[in-house]
Amino acid sequence: MSGSILSTTGGIASTGGAAATGGTSSTGATSSAGSSVSQTGTTALGSLSSNFSDFLSLLMTQLQNQDPSAPMDSNQFTSELVQFSSVEQQIDTNSDLTQLIQLTQASQIEQSTSMIGKPVTANSSQLSLQNGNAEINFNTTTAEPVAIAVYNSAGAQVQTATLTSSTGANSWTWNGKSATGSTMPDGPYNVTVTALGVNGTTSQVPFTVTGTATSVVNNAGTVQVEMGGLTLPFSAVTSVGS
Repeated sequence: MSGSILSTTGGIASTGGAAATGGTSSTGATSSAGSSVSQTGTTALGSLSSNFSDFLSLLMTQLQNQDPSAPMDSNQFTSELVQFSSVEQQIDTNSDLTQLIQLTQASQIEQSTSMIGKPVTANSSQLSLQNGNAEINFNTTTAEPVAIAVYNSAGAQVQTATLTSSTGANSWTWNGKSATGSTMPDGPYNVTVTALGVNGTTSQVPFTVTGTATSVVNNAGTVQVEMGGLTLPFSAVTSVGS
């Protein structure tokens, strides 16, 4: 009977370890109070706690039903106690990590709210038209012709501009007017910046967009910054103005 219970116990310890590893990995990726990661961590912790309870129940059953004439080997008993302690430590570790990441996430949100109402520059393939105004920024190594195109959500081109860039930093502001002169609604628009080289060659130019931060939100454990209708991850922000 000891061999049967030990085999089952070993299985529970293995399952507990897997749950602990999965829980730690999940909470490390995203976590915040009420977030999906917190729920994932809670589920993993609950599973581990259940395994821990089953482990204890099996161990006690084994002790109560062992053959008096052939009691459990002391080495075997010690090994099972070590497994018992390991599962308990995994539960404590998961719980502590979840709390730590929740506090870190809350602190990040609190700090990022200070940018609301300020100009924010971020990496994005979209610009945000706010109050009929939007701005992009780009660098070129030489003065060269550059074509800028703006597209709506349906993929239709609504505005284009061709200019000669300066060596170094450049910016372009869109007044929200379409190519036909109509006023476009505020919101996100796709934009491309293309360098027009000699002999008809072209190359895409990296750019950033600048807009006013209107809110900071926590979406499933990920802090996001909203610039009007454009939502970006906090990690995309490169600078915040005053």
